[in-house]
Amino acid sequence: MQTFVLVITGFVALVLIAAILLQAGQGGGLAASFGGASSTDTFVGNRQATTILTKASWWGGGVFLFLCFLLGLMSGGSNQQRSVVQEQLRQQQQEAPPAPLAPLPLEQTPPTESPSPAGSTKPN
Repeated sequence: MQTFVLVITGFVALVLIAAILLQAGQGGGLAASFGGASSTDTFVGNRQATTILTKASWWGGGVFLFLCFLLGLMSGGSNQQRSVVQEQLRQQQQEAPPAPLAPLPLEQTPPTESPSPAGSTKPN
């Protein structure tokens, strides 16, 4: 299902690119916004007639955003291991449990003379 949605998203992206590139530009660009062109233009530009390319751009953008959101939801819900290295480590741990660790050898210190318990005598 995820592959199908991904292919449809790619197709919509190509249609969106074509629809945007085939549209005629408004002209003027940034210079028109700051008084470099005629004063009959508004801040955003003249209102143009809605063409099939304009509608295709708006609909294509909306469908593209929806499909991207859907893909994000579909891929975010899985708890699968995504790394090959992590998967191999997990398999190795299941096959052979880790060996118990051997205790570290303690330093041998010479015994110190401790006070003798009550009632005991020291040999001479």
